[in-house]
Amino acid sequence: MSSPTASPHSAAVSHLDVASKDEPVALGRLLEVSTAILRQAVDLVDNSLTSDEQLTTHSNYIPGSTIGKHLRHARDHFALLLDVISEPAPHVLNYDKRSRNTPMETSRTAARETLNDCIARLQEVVPQARMGQPITLHAVTPYPQVMGTTFGRELWFAGLHAIHHWSMVRVIAGELGIQMEESFGFAPSTLVHMESKAKI
Repeated sequence: MSSPTASPHSAAVSHLDVASKDEPVALGRLLEVSTAILRQAVDLVDNSLTSDEQLTTHSNYIPGSTIGKHLRHARDHFALLLDVISEPAPHVLNYDKRSRNTPMETSRTAARETLNDCIARLQEVVPQARMGQPITLHAVTPYPQVMGTTFGRELWFAGLHAIHHWSMVRVIAGELGIQMEESFGFAPSTLVHMESKAKI
């Protein structure tokens, strides 16, 4: 007697069942990475910078850039995503709706408080969300675009986006002679790769 063959529908249901069981783990990992990335910025403010003026010093290599602007811009992406997902559906996200010239760009105290507030919100909101929660993203590329995405994808992007800006912060810090923690500005995947090579 031949064994029954699973139908495509039952296979899809089985896949969704596995995905739903894995979702808390996947969200937990995204939360862990996002938190670690933002804590790098808190550590920078607390242990590397020595004056508020260092937040506002313009880079000679990246025109218009300051450490404060990069910290604010990267934090904004997390904050905007958390604002959107905390509201009832439909969830509409636009990263271009962000604030400028905020206190965290010019004050280490304000930067620390704002970054820590963002970390606290991540800890509160992410566990209540779903990876696949639909979001409509409005973007300018420079042409207006509207596309579908998910909460999980955008949380991953917010972390990757922050790492990109941390690498520019590292350049400006180098110009100012600021000593930084070695891992600042490296993506988590790069750190894992570097660690694995060091063990060989």
